[in-house]
Amino acid sequence: MEADASRLNPALLGAEVDSFVIDSREVKAGDCFFALSQPEYKNNCFNGDFADSTAFAAKALENGAVAAVVRPDRFEEHKSELEKFQDKLIFVDDVIVAFQKLAHGVYLEWNKPVVAVTGSAGKTTAKELTAHVLESSGRKVLRNIKNYNNGLGLPITVLNLAKDSSYDIAVLEMGMSTPNNEIARLCKITPPDVAVELNVLPVHVEHLGSIENVGRAKAELVEGMKPHGTAILNADDFRVFAMRDLHDGQNVTYGIKVESDVMAKDIRFDRFGETHFTLRTPNGEAEVLFPLNGNHNILNALAASAVGHVFGMSVAEIAESLKTVAPPPQRGEIIHFVEGFTVINDTYNSNPDALLSMVETLVDGAGSAKRKLVVAGEMRELGGDSEQIHFETGRKIAQIGIDKLFGVEGFSANLLKGAKESGLSGVEFYEDSNIAAEKFIDEVQAGDLILVKGSRGVKTEKVIEKLLEKFETEK
Repeated sequence: MEADASRLNPALLGAEVDSFVIDSREVKAGDCFFALSQPEYKNNCFNGDFADSTAFAAKALENGAVAAVVRPDRFEEHKSELEKFQDKLIFVDDVIVAFQKLAHGVYLEWNKPVVAVTGSAGKTTAKELTAHVLESSGRKVLRNIKNYNNGLGLPITVLNLAKDSSYDIAVLEMGMSTPNNEIARLCKITPPDVAVELNVLPVHVEHLGSIENVGRAKAELVEGMKPHGTAILNADDFRVFAMRDLHDGQNVTYGIKVESDVMAKDIRFDRFGETHFTLRTPNGEAEVLFPLNGNHNILNALAASAVGHVFGMSVAEIAESLKTVAPPPQRGEIIHFVEGFTVINDTYNSNPDALLSMVETLVDGAGSAKRKLVVAGEMRELGGDSEQIHFETGRKIAQIGIDKLFGVEGFSANLLKGAKESGLSGVEFYEDSNIAAEKFIDEVQAGDLILVKGSRGVKTEKVIEKLLEKFETEK
């Protein structure tokens, strides 16, 4: 959307802006404030009701903002507070679209490679691993902070280039949760040179209807690449592998089970938090000591390795970089306690496949652990079959072979029912995360290996916080 030039103060054209902000609480002198309101959120397919931040525009300007971007109709509604600042207002039809167009313009001026990462699970870990591998080659890498992977978070990330254009490459996580072409929209802001597709899992089916629809939504990343771009595809996921024909560029595949361009061979879990494998790329092989557990993390490492290969890194350079990675907070973070037990903090999010994968990781890497315990929060956005999905997931958890399962909130009770039906007698239900945090600390014993996992809304991180409060960690 173009600004209304007839109402634009010419002095603003030469104004220097330090930063572009959408949260009025973060505004500092020299910033430009974008006042988002419900019409923009609705027009751009954000779910839910949001506060009209036009109400905070006057305060932002009083705090030193150079300008505020607002809709004309919202200005009229808040005219009594904003009229005295009219020379500092930029009027547009859609503030979110204007914000995204600004980010696109900054990206065009920067004009360097973009690696985009998507998938139903593992996006943030794969993004961080990819950035780490590329940084080890001496490149300066821009990446999303936190979970800034949507139509507002990605522009916030890209606009950092307006302040510092010295980045050599951007590694950007792109997410979606609705059938509204979210990834296609993100690709218009920063068209990827390299598209990394991790997996297609039954996540967000409540909004998308089926796993096939999830796959089509994820495929927008490959379709949205620059002409002759490179797609990096997980060959172990047949829905991802099928995306190889959706573009006119090169494909680089990776996998553990299916013969691929980039592979992990001879995988060994010697102790928890220490994985060995042979990395094979088209340029040769190298031994890797990888400080994360689980095949899902190895696949994320292979995706990052494939990116490194595409950007000219040798297999030895990639293997060396993988030795020094660390998991993002709350995503497979390993915490060793002085009292003799170990906790895997994977509380950022959860879905059936991710939960089962982490339970397998727990069991595969248990080594000499005396007990294997799982604290699992209710999984959200699973649609009308949520009760049955939790039940079946509980059955599978029991079959993997743990010693005790703790469910936190809601449908996690069905998780426990399924586990009991498959022969796991050690189950306990907590009504919410506060109760879980208070009671679970009495369960912990020396020699335990514990997985804590849950959807964001359940807040299973409270269990981790209580353990850190009660017990001492190893240095």
